[in-house]
Amino acid sequence: MLKIAVANDNGNVTQHFGHCEGFLTFDAKDGKIVAEGNIVSPGHKPGFLPNFLADKGVEVIISGGMGGGAVDIFNERGIEVILGASGPAKAAAEAYLRGELRSSGSICREHKHHDSCGNH
Repeated sequence: MLKIAVANDNGNVTQHFGHCEGFLTFDAKDGKIVAEGNIVSPGHKPGFLPNFLADKGVEVIISGGMGGGAVDIFNERGIEVILGASGPAKAAAEAYLRGELRSSGSICREHKHHDSCGNH
């Protein structure tokens, strides 16, 4: 079983990983989604979310953009990072399973949006 998490806002892939409302999860077997779930984001704390998701069994994370520190932690935990995704979260997970979603490697290098989330 493969566990995919998609950083999302209102069911769509978010462009700002650390500030998403939560993570839609998709358990896949034999290339097909067999279960769906939702993990509410506990909030943005640098370095926290990658370990939080790894501890939940996530093996692939899909997002629009993500900071380099988060990418490094995911890599250290053996989690595949797919960046540059957009559109409906489930469609992104399905595209990944079909081998059609590749990471653009678009790492966020600025934090100009750090104050745009009302949860912090």
